[in-house]
Amino acid sequence: MSPTFILVPGSHTSSRCFTALQRELALLGHRSLGVDLPGRGAAGFSTAYHTQDLAAFAEEPSPMAGVTQADATAQVIGLVRQAREHGPVVLVGHSRGGFTLTSVANAVPELLERIVYVSAWCCVDSTFAGYAAEPAFQSEPLTEAATVLVGDPHRLGAQRMNWRTTDPAQLAALKRALVVEGTDAELLAFLATMEPDESLDAGTDRAAADTWGTTAHTYVRLTGDTSLPIALQDRFIEEADALTPGNPFDVHSLAVGHIDPLLRPRPLAEILAASVPAR
Repeated sequence: MSPTFILVPGSHTSSRCFTALQRELALLGHRSLGVDLPGRGAAGFSTAYHTQDLAAFAEEPSPMAGVTQADATAQVIGLVRQAREHGPVVLVGHSRGGFTLTSVANAVPELLERIVYVSAWCCVDSTFAGYAAEPAFQSEPLTEAATVLVGDPHRLGAQRMNWRTTDPAQLAALKRALVVEGTDAELLAFLATMEPDESLDAGTDRAAADTWGTTAHTYVRLTGDTSLPIALQDRFIEEADALTPGNPFDVHSLAVGHIDPLLRPRPLAEILAASVPAR
């Protein structure tokens, strides 16, 4: 039976970020499902955001407050169970979506044909908080891009970003952080699909050898990525391979930035299509 690719988005994004990738997968003969995680769809959108009344926007309550990583994991497990009734499931995560991949694979490895991390978090020896504090996670473009942060995350209960900024310096910083091949117009089109608010909870799950480690896993390295630097991507791979030396990552590399595979997804679609055997 043909597999179903379940696509888990990263930070501040929804299933809309996978539109182009799903088109390419369909053209290669594969079905796929883009996931909207809990709170997505309207999180942070408001009149103040659209009119760029940043003072009001910084004070508005967040619908993402209280949304947890456990909520995301439970939702995706439910989708995996439903999709598994129709054949194998390949779970794919981009960026922050890796937290959910790891948690789902720890919980229901028997339901997964393969898990695929696309420049995604794969916590093994530490948690998100631990890795984020280390030099491997630091990058100048990421620091510069953080200037689009609005409001106090702890008071809002969410991280709020102003993706509709028209500040040339902020847009230039976002481009350096997110793309290598993408044009200015492609970046603006992608930013228009992004959601202002994101949950503060990344969970504490780490890959476990007796659950996660029993599932085939792939890592797609994005060597031009400055949002999740290549040094940290490689650390995830190294630690995971040490955890399960008999079941190492199947590693692929694309010389692109963080969102380039979502803007121009044919190479990624081909990697995904080749990750499952013909049936």
